[in-house]
Amino acid sequence: MSKEAFRRSVWEKLREVAKPDSRFHFDFAHFIPDFEGSELCVQRVREMELYRRARLLFITPDNCMEKLREQAIIDGKEFIMPTYGIRRGFLLLNRQLVPPGKEDFAATLDGAERFGRRISLREIASMGRIDLVFTGVSVVNRAGVRFGKGEGFFDLEWGMLSEIGVVDESTPVIVFAHDVQVVDVELPAEPHDTVADIVITPTRVILAGAPARKPRGINWALVREEMLEHIPPLRELAEMRGLLKRPH
Repeated sequence: MSKEAFRRSVWEKLREVAKPDSRFHFDFAHFIPDFEGSELCVQRVREMELYRRARLLFITPDNCMEKLREQAIIDGKEFIMPTYGIRRGFLLLNRQLVPPGKEDFAATLDGAERFGRRISLREIASMGRIDLVFTGVSVVNRAGVRFGKGEGFFDLEWGMLSEIGVVDESTPVIVFAHDVQVVDVELPAEPHDTVADIVITPTRVILAGAPARKPRGINWALVREEMLEHIPPLRELAEMRGLLKRPH
C-alpha cells in the first residue's frame, strides 16, 4: 500500500471518533483532527518525568494538540509552535505572554496568533535545546513510523530545527493519536521521514523501542522555489547557509 492508501484507510475509521474542524469539516487531507479522548493523552504526558523536567517544548498546530498547548501554558512551560503551513513562521508562547483565563483561547490557532510572539530561527537557536517535540498524525505504527497529512510540514520543521542544532536524534518525538490511527503493520518510511519515539493514545502509551531514526537537517535538493517564497523560516535558513542573498 502507498502512504496515501494507508492514510485513506485510517481516515475512514477516524471519521467515527474525530472532531470536525470549523474550516475543513472532515477533510483530513487539510488538517489533523482532534479526537475523542485526547484529554487523556494530555493526562498521560503530564505523568511523565520527561514532561515534568522539560523547559522548552515544540508543539505542532494540529487540532489534537490544542489541550496540550493549553495545559503547557498553565504548567508554566515555554513552547514554540509553527503557524499553519509555516506561512507566518513560528510563534513563542509562555505563561508571561498569556493573561490568566485566556489559556484555552491562546491554545487555538487564532489565539496563538493573538498572544504568541513571532520568533525567528536565529532567536530559536539562541534559546538552547528543545526538550520535547509533540505532533499529531494521520497514521502511525508501533515502531513510530508516522505519516501526516502528506504535505511534509512536520518533517520540514524538524529539518530546520535540526539544522540550527536545537534538536537531534536524542530529542524525544511524541505523537498523539487515537487508537484507530495506530496500525500493526510495517509502514514505508523515506529518509526524510521523522520517526516518533513515543505514541500516546487515549488508552495506552507505546514506546517505539530502539532509538527512532531521525533525519539531520534539510535535504536542499527537495526544496522547491515556491517553498522558499511561502515559508519564511526556510528562506531565513537558506540565507543563513549562504544559499540565498539576504535582502538589503
